[in-house]
Amino acid sequence: MSIRVLLPNAFQKHTEGTREVSSQAANLDQLINELSTTFPALSTHLRDTSGKLRGFINVYVNEEDIRFLGDDQCQFHEGDEVLLIPSIAGGSVDAPPSYGCSGRSCGCGAGSCRCDAANRLCTSTCCCCADTAGWWS
Repeated sequence: MSIRVLLPNAFQKHTEGTREVSSQAANLDQLINELSTTFPALSTHLRDTSGKLRGFINVYVNEEDIRFLGDDQCQFHEGDEVLLIPSIAGGSVDAPPSYGCSGRSCGCGAGSCRCDAANRLCTSTCCCCADTAGWWS
């Protein structure tokens, strides 16, 4: 069995520019193990210190979010296309110095504000609902 794995630009600096690989992995855990072995520099960007897939990595199988396909239990099939995408967070550097971060939670309640007050940046995009409201208010 062979699946096609697409790696976005954000990961390519850790894969020596490789954009796509073919894999024999049957599930997500096997795929992450294979990618970590093939590209050791990518490993720490995929797994946290406990060995779990980092929360900000979104995985799509044939353009369907893996969370709706059984998450860790999802089995890959011949010809599947798997895309790993790190969540992108942003901020505003144009906020007036007197303003502060709102510190509120995201719309789904899963995310919360993580601020760099010294640089007036708020990186509170939720990886679950993509809510970016409440930056600097």
